[in-house]
Amino acid sequence: MRTTARALPRCLLPLLFAGFFFLLRSPLPVLAAGDVALVIDKLKPALQGAAAANAQLATWNASTPLCLWRGLRWATPAGRPLRCDAPGVRANLSLAGDAALLLTSIRLPAAALAGRLPQELGAFAALETVYLAANSLSGAIPLELGNAPALAELDLAGNALSGALPPSIWNLCDRLAELRLHGNALTGAIPAPAGPNDTCDRLRILDLGANRFSGDFPAFLTGFRGLQRLDLGGNRLEGPIPESLAAMRGLQMLNLSYNNFSGQTPPGFAASSFTAESFLGNSPALCGPPLQQPCVSPSGLSSGSVAGMVIGLMAGAVVLASVCIGWAQGRWRRNRVRRAAEEGVETEEGGEGKLVVFQGGEHLTLEEVLNATGQVVEKANYCTVYKAKLADAGGSIELRLLREGSCKDAASCGPAVRRIGRARHENLVPLRAFYQGRRGEKLLVYDYFPHRTLHDLLHGGGLESRPALTWPRRHKIALGAARALAYLHESRHGDAPVVHGNVRSSNVLVDEYFVARVTEYAVVGRLLVPSAAEAVLSAARADGYCAPELQTMKRCAPRTDVYAFGILLLELLMGRKPSPAANGGDGLPALVKAAVLEETAVEVFDPEVAKGVRSPAEEGLVQALKLAMGCCAPVAAARPSMAEVARQLEESRPKASRSALYSPAETRSEAGTPTTAA
Repeated sequence: MRTTARALPRCLLPLLFAGFFFLLRSPLPVLAAGDVALVIDKLKPALQGAAAANAQLATWNASTPLCLWRGLRWATPAGRPLRCDAPGVRANLSLAGDAALLLTSIRLPAAALAGRLPQELGAFAALETVYLAANSLSGAIPLELGNAPALAELDLAGNALSGALPPSIWNLCDRLAELRLHGNALTGAIPAPAGPNDTCDRLRILDLGANRFSGDFPAFLTGFRGLQRLDLGGNRLEGPIPESLAAMRGLQMLNLSYNNFSGQTPPGFAASSFTAESFLGNSPALCGPPLQQPCVSPSGLSSGSVAGMVIGLMAGAVVLASVCIGWAQGRWRRNRVRRAAEEGVETEEGGEGKLVVFQGGEHLTLEEVLNATGQVVEKANYCTVYKAKLADAGGSIELRLLREGSCKDAASCGPAVRRIGRARHENLVPLRAFYQGRRGEKLLVYDYFPHRTLHDLLHGGGLESRPALTWPRRHKIALGAARALAYLHESRHGDAPVVHGNVRSSNVLVDEYFVARVTEYAVVGRLLVPSAAEAVLSAARADGYCAPELQTMKRCAPRTDVYAFGILLLELLMGRKPSPAANGGDGLPALVKAAVLEETAVEVFDPEVAKGVRSPAEEGLVQALKLAMGCCAPVAAARPSMAEVARQLEESRPKASRSALYSPAETRSEAGTPTTAA
């Protein structure tokens, strides 16, 4: 059978051609072939890794306006920043198709990134800032990162990066100003630049602390003439400290603690502003100023004494003048560092009030904080705690709304908040921002950690599933909390030590790796009025965390924090809730004393702690119990410092913990490590 095609009416042909032409001219959501495509195709999958979809990275897609891609900043081909606050730009979907736009900044701190660093990071022609601190990135630092032509600030601190530091990192020397790799697992020797005359004149901050670098002191660093802050603490470096290090006149902060350096410190350190804390925890063979251990020469006189006599005979007046000049310069430097720390805070002011942001909170805006949708998580004596969700898939934050009348006046509150906002440590929940409204309302903005508190883990707290709290896991939690408190108690730049004031198990967050993060620090002593602070202390007294001297002193001090930590350590060891003094006793310490008298001390341990422990003495249980009782001494002067507590816990790690349990936070005690934000 033969079929014939029916011809279309001639009147429909023009309509078909018009429709086809319209489809060809219609804009399709196609990404650009430049930096935008590189972000989507390479950067996003690498940073996310095999983990579930990340809330921050989820905004990087063609259906979201480019200005709303979290943590990224862009520029035009002429180098001018893309004005996302301009009308019609912020919500412009077509910008994602502009192949000429250039990526200039990546800022995603504490964003739960669990992938790796892609080699394509070195391919962004205008990338100036990479800030990916406090994530869970792993793997090696790519060699290609040293090819980034514009990179000036690189912060990868607080991740789980491993392997050797690529020598190509020094290819960035002609523009790099900050390099922060603190708190990773980098190994091997610190490589020297390929060029013998590379002096990295623009490099101001170099932080390689709390890694696993080995070998001799990298002497080439003494040629970095612009260096102001150098942190090599918490590594495995050894050998002598070169004398040329003391000749670095611009160096304002130095940390070489907790390595294995030996020999005599450079004589020039005798007149410098560096203290013994910069050299703690090294080989016993390390001697000389500013350490209290003198170097003994074969003649029986210390080399310092011999040098002092010679110099005193030949040029006493010159030495005296040099010491005076060094003292004046040191004082000027300390004052300048303090002013820079106080002034290096961004503020945003609007009709509703003022938002002060700190390191890691630069992405927050006043509008986002005020418009965040929140739900009540907790009601405390002085505040209400909210879990707030930022708009545009910006993740969650924790808001603490201070009760009216509980906080000091604005003049006293501002400096106190700034002091709290400068505290940065891997075992602290950092303060990201502070809002003060026109009508006096005050908000503290923290990172939101969806983790359980130590109180919930120990005593139930309505948890559906509770992991086994073995002794190695409890020890890791105790060590993390001790490190955080030791860091707070350390005086920096002439400031008084920061006192927590409310140490308790409900103020210690614990993540899935059993890393402890202490929260609510310094609020009692620095922000609250006396009546509100007394209400917090009364609650601590009722729960058994209050030191005896607070019955009359009414003012917290570092040693009262030590007492509360001792109670917390007993709580970990015994699995019991603390109780206030009753019938002449003193709660958990009284139970331990009674057990010791009855020679049943082993029975005070929580059965879950004792399970699998063959010898409590060899596994550090007995030492921890003694340490806890020392912290709970009735007389404050008899208690150890938190730096000493952290050191003893470090030295008494259970054998089972010398494994992957302490990753990704496998660092030495940093009680003496200056880690404040620059």
